[in-house]
Amino acid sequence: MNKTPLHASHRRAGAKMVDFAGWEMPVQYQGVIQEHLAVRSCAGLFDVSHMGEIEIRGAGALDLCQRLGANDAGRMKPFQAQYNLLLNDDGGIVDDVIVYRLAGDVFFVCVNAANTEKDFRWIESRASGTVEVENVSAKYAQLAVQGPRAQPIVALLTTLDLSSIKTFHFAYADVAAVRCLVARTGYTGEDGFELYCNADKAVTLWNAILEAGAPDGLCPVGLGARDTLRLEKAYPLYGHELDDTTTPLEAGLGWVVKLSKPEFIGRDVLLRQKEKGAERKLIGMELTAPGIARSGYALSKSGRSIGRVTSGTKSPSLGKSIALGYVEAAEATIGNLIDVEIRGRAAAAKIVSIPFYSR
Repeated sequence: MNKTPLHASHRRAGAKMVDFAGWEMPVQYQGVIQEHLAVRSCAGLFDVSHMGEIEIRGAGALDLCQRLGANDAGRMKPFQAQYNLLLNDDGGIVDDVIVYRLAGDVFFVCVNAANTEKDFRWIESRASGTVEVENVSAKYAQLAVQGPRAQPIVALLTTLDLSSIKTFHFAYADVAAVRCLVARTGYTGEDGFELYCNADKAVTLWNAILEAGAPDGLCPVGLGARDTLRLEKAYPLYGHELDDTTTPLEAGLGWVVKLSKPEFIGRDVLLRQKEKGAERKLIGMELTAPGIARSGYALSKSGRSIGRVTSGTKSPSLGKSIALGYVEAAEATIGNLIDVEIRGRAAAAKIVSIPFYSR
């Protein structure tokens, strides 16, 4: 199993380790609910070094990004980042990624851990002309500091004016004397930063942030709370809400797709689907009966199957059982009452607007 540079640090901290996408990762330290609430009220520190990084550079780099992605990479200036979707010929989602424009002809793509090799092969096989594609994942560690106290905590360790970094922008700076790419991005719905550094500097950076944040209540956070945090914000997770057979229009990500830009893979399929209308849609739901809707559970209306759950949990912030899932488009209306099949019984649920949580 793969291990991040912080593996020993997690073990020493008493983390419960699990297999996640072939990586041995901390799922929790003190407990999912405690860590979740710490991020919402103060700050949490995440090891996300299992994520992959792919660099695209050369005169043809922008053209390649434009052909592969649904969003318009040409709108980015250097030191900007963008949420994007890699699409296949059927309009399905190869992966959802964050693209950083390091320079005019250099792009840095953060991809999901389980998809790193797949994405690299996908991008490299479609590169042509003056462009280089390199999987640089082994060079980097990635730490995320998330929460309302993230900025003042990180500010203790750097001379960079963090307030000057807007959302989905980044800068280079020393943080705890470690050179980092400091990005105002995240996956929790809170303010914060994702820090990319050389892998051999990860332990130094991790320890410095923990020490600086301790007086404010910052704590290390595992994958368990990372999942509940993103679910409260209805952020999709690849392999659950997104996959190769799901289109952005079905997933409620039409805002990412820029149909007006030059030709890109999957564009014609999305144009037809937009004109015809998607047959299924991603919805949020709250259970009004006891139980938790787990991934894969069937959804029904008046005894008729209409879809399935993709993610579900008991929301630590809201105290409610919440879930995401796909249903027939005709049933995807706010307020619609449906049932979740939980171990042979029908549990009542209501379709609600998403995100579930907003600060």
